[in-house]
Amino acid sequence: MKKQFLFSLILMITLFSTNMFAADTYTKTSFLVPGNCDMCKSRIEKAAKTEGVKGVLWNEETHVLTVAFVPTKISVEQIQQNISKAGYDTPKFKADSTAYEKLPKCCQYTK
Repeated sequence: MKKQFLFSLILMITLFSTNMFAADTYTKTSFLVPGNCDMCKSRIEKAAKTEGVKGVLWNEETHVLTVAFVPTKISVEQIQQNISKAGYDTPKFKADSTAYEKLPKCCQYTK
């Protein structure tokens, strides 16, 4: 009985520690996304923040978007494509023209 309890205890500790270290590994990247204001910031960050993305931050002054994401769940290309669908250019994708035209005039940047 003692042996069985000890074996169960060791098994539980092993499984717990394996799960603890199996956490997703995040990658961080930055790229330019043109925009003009706080409304742009909100739209850009919302478009980038999808499943697999841990955090996003768009700098209004530099127009640099920094993204922390899990590369096994989402790629940089998918993140950039989501942003382009919201009406903003990215290094790999041009903004969807229909989405761009729907942006408020203050958010329409010079292309």
